[in-house]
Amino acid sequence: MANRRRFDDETPYSRRGRLTEHERARLAALREDAYEPEIPGDRYSTWDTGERGPRPYPDWLVTELAAVDTELGVLKAGKEADVHLLRRGLPDGSRACLLAAKRYRSNEHRQFHRDASYLEGRRMRRSRETRAMANRTSFGRNLIAEQWAVAEFGYLCRLWTVGLPVPYPVQRNGTELLLEFLGEEDGTAAPRLEQLRPDADELESLWFQARRALELLAGEGLAHGDLSPYNVLVHRGRLVLIDLPQVVDLFAKPAGPEFLARDAANLARWFTARGLDVDVPSLTSELSERAGLR
Repeated sequence: MANRRRFDDETPYSRRGRLTEHERARLAALREDAYEPEIPGDRYSTWDTGERGPRPYPDWLVTELAAVDTELGVLKAGKEADVHLLRRGLPDGSRACLLAAKRYRSNEHRQFHRDASYLEGRRMRRSRETRAMANRTSFGRNLIAEQWAVAEFGYLCRLWTVGLPVPYPVQRNGTELLLEFLGEEDGTAAPRLEQLRPDADELESLWFQARRALELLAGEGLAHGDLSPYNVLVHRGRLVLIDLPQVVDLFAKPAGPEFLARDAANLARWFTARGLDVDVPSLTSELSERAGLR
C-alpha cells in the first residue's frame, strides 16, 4: 500500500490552519517585490491616497497617477517631525514639481514637544485611545502623531482658502503631509525670517505682510500658537507662515488670548530689534478686537 501523502505536502497550511514557516517567508518575499516598482524613483505618486488639498489645484502641481516620487534629502530635522525634499514627476521628464514632505515622528518618541497645552480639547471618542495617548503607549504616540498631522493639514486647508500666506497643502497620508516647496528649482529652501538682514524698505514691506497675516488669523478667531521668526519663511519677498499643527482656537481654549498676545510680541520683537517702531500693546489690542475678544 502506497504511503498516503501528508496534508501539508501540497498545501501552504499546517494542520492548525496556519501558514507554514516556509510559505510565510515566500509570501513575504512576494509582497516585498510587489511594493518595489521598477521605476526611476522611490515610490509611485501617492496622489490617489489620503486627503487632498483644496480646489482648484495649482497649475504647478503634478497630479498624474503615472508620476513617481523621488527623495532628494532632508530639509529640516525637528523635534516632532522631519521635513524632506521630494520631486514628483512623470517618468518621461515632461512635468515635475518639488514638494516638502513633512513626516511626523511617532513611536520612537515618548512625548511631543509642548503637546499638553496644544492638545487640550482634542480628545478621541474612544476611552481606550484617550488613555493610550495620556499614558504615551506606543499606540498612543502613534495616535498623537496622526492627530498633529490631521490638525496641521486641516488648518492649512482652511487658512489657504481664506487667503493666509501659508504653503499650499497638497495632501495628507497618515502622518505624512506633502506641502508646496518654498524655494528655488535647484532645491535651495527659502530662508527663515530670522536669517534675513533686510534694508529699511524690505523691513517695512515684511512687517506690513506680517501684520496682515496676524490680522487675518485673528479675524478667523485663531492664533498661530508658536509664532516666531524661525517659523516664518520669506520666498522671493513674500512672507509665509509655516509649522501650524498647534493653531489655537481663541474661543475654545481658555488661554487663547495669551497665545494671541505672545504671537504678536514674538514677531514684533524681531522687527523692533532691527529698527522698526512697533507698539506691541496697541497691536495686541487691535488683534483682540478683530478676533471679537473684546
